[in-house]
Amino acid sequence: MGVRLMVVDDHRLHAEALASALKLRGHRVLAAAAPVAGAADLVIARVPEVCLLGTATPAEPGTFDPVAKIKRERPQVAVVVLGPVPSPRGIAAAFAAGASGYVRHDERIEGVERAMTKARAGEAAVAPQLLQDAFAELLNPAEQPDDEGRRLLQMLTPREVEVLVRVAEGEDTRLIAAGMGIAPSTARTHVQRVLMKLNVGSRLEAAALAARTGLLDRAGPLARVRQADPAGTGDGRPEL
Repeated sequence: MGVRLMVVDDHRLHAEALASALKLRGHRVLAAAAPVAGAADLVIARVPEVCLLGTATPAEPGTFDPVAKIKRERPQVAVVVLGPVPSPRGIAAAFAAGASGYVRHDERIEGVERAMTKARAGEAAVAPQLLQDAFAELLNPAEQPDDEGRRLLQMLTPREVEVLVRVAEGEDTRLIAAGMGIAPSTARTHVQRVLMKLNVGSRLEAAALAARTGLLDRAGPLARVRQADPAGTGDGRPEL
């Protein structure tokens, strides 16, 4: 017996193509809708047995909010996520939101049908290989790339971070001193320490390095210590 379902995806063409293929195989497709965020209300209104939800970003925050909304309003609807090969966190996030299954978006139509049938029956619909890969990654996590911006930032004091931000904004020694309420000679010393710690030869190089590594983005909250601790008496370093 065919499954009564809806197909939602951020790309309408994908949703309509999959819906057409499933119709030809005898399933009752109530709708093919896009984007996912807006389609959640339609799923809640139509109440299919199964909702196939396509996503290209399973690891992005908020991706599975529509799943949680559907399950909160219509717990009887089984949601099967169709997406790329996910990280373990991606699979965990889908199931934590209430999904009944996760299927690779390059799966054959027969595999999608099996997942739909299992989900409708209340079973977890996820390929064993996906689970094996997820467990393998959890047990042997890939080495994370070096976060150079974070590493460099940790070398600087809050006062030096403020100096770096001002340097990157194009302030000269006089403006840095006036803005921080210190003597020009002290400002000059801070600048030299920043250049030495960053292992660069000029202010321009320091600004370029900070921008390239994302150091400036991280430095934003730290630089605000000049407002919270203008005298520089506390360390003022928030958690990174």
